[in-house]
Amino acid sequence: MTRVVLLGASPGPDISPTGLRLAALPGNPTVGERLRSQLVSLDPRPATIDSGDVAAALRALADVAESATENLFIIPENSVVHDELIYQITKAKRGALALVAKEPRPEITDESQPQEEVIPIEEAEPEIGRNRLEGLPVRSRAGKSRVISVGTAAHAVTRPNTALLGPLHISARNAPMLAQTCRELAALAPLFGADDDLVQLIVFGLVRNGVSVGIRGRRDLFYRRVTTQEEVNEAATEMSGMNEDRARLDNAVKGADGFFTTYFVSTYSRFIARWAARRGLTPNQVTLISIALGVGAAACFATGDRPWMILGGVLIYFAFVFDCVDGQVARYARKFGVLGAWLDATFDRFKEYVVFAGLAVGYVVAGHSDDIWIFALAAIGLQSVRHLLDFSFGISNRRKAPAPLPTLPLDAPSDRDLRQALERRRVERSQGLRGVLKMWTKAGKFRAVHWARKMIVFPIGERFAAIAITAALFDARITFLTLVIWGSVAAAYTLTGRLMRSLV
Repeated sequence: MTRVVLLGASPGPDISPTGLRLAALPGNPTVGERLRSQLVSLDPRPATIDSGDVAAALRALADVAESATENLFIIPENSVVHDELIYQITKAKRGALALVAKEPRPEITDESQPQEEVIPIEEAEPEIGRNRLEGLPVRSRAGKSRVISVGTAAHAVTRPNTALLGPLHISARNAPMLAQTCRELAALAPLFGADDDLVQLIVFGLVRNGVSVGIRGRRDLFYRRVTTQEEVNEAATEMSGMNEDRARLDNAVKGADGFFTTYFVSTYSRFIARWAARRGLTPNQVTLISIALGVGAAACFATGDRPWMILGGVLIYFAFVFDCVDGQVARYARKFGVLGAWLDATFDRFKEYVVFAGLAVGYVVAGHSDDIWIFALAAIGLQSVRHLLDFSFGISNRRKAPAPLPTLPLDAPSDRDLRQALERRRVERSQGLRGVLKMWTKAGKFRAVHWARKMIVFPIGERFAAIAITAALFDARITFLTLVIWGSVAAAYTLTGRLMRSLV
């Protein structure tokens, strides 16, 4: 479960969500009624905090955070938002995540005109952000993945470029820090201006207290705060023009898949997933289809005949397609379970190993040497060791505490000291093994390097593709040699990287 906190607007007919109705929706609900219905699955009894008195609101939020045993989802009550965006924010794995909108970069319209010189951010002076974006103050500085600094009407920030839109997700482990931060902020309430937004103040305090607050944009989904009926009507029109189902479908596909999966499976598997979900198929049922196709491929390979080997290659390909589809159905239909996760992980290995056995049997049946079993056992052993290393490293890495961020007193008038501390931290982390890892990470911005890194680790998509192609065109010996050689290179690469990460 997630503890939901609704930040209620101050009373008044112009800004209270209780009086703003979404006439385009069935039942003509108010903005507040619709939002509550969207959140009922997360928390049937959300906490509501009146944000009219900033100090009182902060103390009330501190009380909620202190008693929370689950993650917190904080959202203004006058929010018009897609269900899918709520889902994505609340399922984020980061300790804290904020929905943001960055100011658009100015476009160059006349290249003949001299351009204003841009001072490097290291030399820029902190300022009180005066710009507004969608009615919200632009008083935050965000990088590529997190909020770097936040200001207020009394706290200057270096080159603000971001408005904090409203939704904020805080993990249970950061709830005590949220409570402490809110109490500290309440004591400073007289310093804040009338245009300082409550969510902005919360993130201001969290960042200065060393909490890493990740950022997410709206992308292909809708979010807007509304204060008048005219804004509600505009929001409803804009939202109706966006395809939420397509966004939900696209988000059902993993964003970090390998090359083969991305270009030869996920381009169409999502549509199979939607078709299956709409007909009531569960992820576990799709997993069983994948298992059946994998066993069928093994049976074809066991014949040793070329036509059956080709059919086996086709079947193992579609076994992998449905292996992707089961996860996509789970994410699209929001059907998750311990059994499903266990089945998926266990039978991925089962399919691989039964196919290895089928290939070896077919090679012997075709009249070749039974020495092929040595290659088959080598492939099984190598893959088993790789999975063991993946599992053990994942467990150990989750236990590793995140690197602490610099802190800054909440009453410091500017973020200058924080920025200097961050710069020193960046320089320190750019030396030695950290520097090598950081450089290799940055190299991923080049498309060729990105996909080369994805392929070299020999993920399941590439493995199944290698099996399908080599078995259909050659024989089991070539298949096993490919698996062992490529798998050994992948094991050496991943083991080296993990050793380096363990030492920093």
